Amino acid sequence: MSTLDGRVAIVTGATRGIGLATARVFAAAGAAVVLAGRNEELGEEAAASIQADGATALFVRTDVAKADDVASMVARAIAAYGGVDYLVNNAGVEIGKPLLETTEADWDWLHGINLKGHFLCAVTVVPEMVKRGGGAIVNTSSVLGLMSMRNCGAYCASKAGILGLTRSMALEWAELGIRVNCVLPGSTDTDMMWFGLDKAQIPSRRAAEEAIVPLARVAEPREVAEASLWLCSPQASFVTGTSLLVDGGALSEYPGPRWSPAV
Repeated sequence: MSTLDGRVAIVTGATRGIGLATARVFAAAGAAVVLAGRNEELGEEAAASIQADGATALFVRTDVAKADDVASMVARAIAAYGGVDYLVNNAGVEIGKPLLETTEADWDWLHGINLKGHFLCAVTVVPEMVKRGGGAIVNTSSVLGLMSMRNCGAYCASKAGILGLTRSMALEWAELGIRVNCVLPGSTDTDMMWFGLDKAQIPSRRAAEEAIVPLARVAEPREVAEASLWLCSPQASFVTGTSLLVDGGALSEYPGPRWSPAV
């Protein structure tokens, strides 16, 4: 028997990258997986590929910034599989602009998906999890929730907000039997990582990223997905309200000049 046999997981932002990898690892662990995303073509292809591996999956087109979309997605999950046990809030977008050039529309769009979307999906599934005796939620922040980067202020603010939201959810819902945790990916080999670069620029960008990571490489999406799977698994039954760095040790080292001990 697989770890999650008979369980149902919803993964948002599941059409590519970390979200798709998360849907795959949950399906491989035995869960029926609902993939939520905005790109219908990619979503149907993703669900079909999981089904081709002998697992159970369903794609539901969803804009997580819209409450009606989220409610419909959860209703589809219940109609198809009988309930919801796990939610991985992974949907996210990025805007690379200085704050002085970030418009109100930019801010609202990004925070609508990155932060409001986490809230809407969680509060919609919690009553359904309670009916099943509890559940687990994993929110997706970033190392940029703990530090900042130039021209990335709106994104950093949204990811920092997810950390506070995770702690509040964990505190309020513990008595309901629902654990809530957060993963903070570092540099990960996804489309978002290389957004705005042409193929010729990617190797030098990859080398620059690898140079600041103690493990000397960027993560594969599956490695972040496995962290989310563990946080939802019975092995993490006493873990809630925590934020798990999946960054290859990048935040462990001060980025300034290295200290050399006197000889």
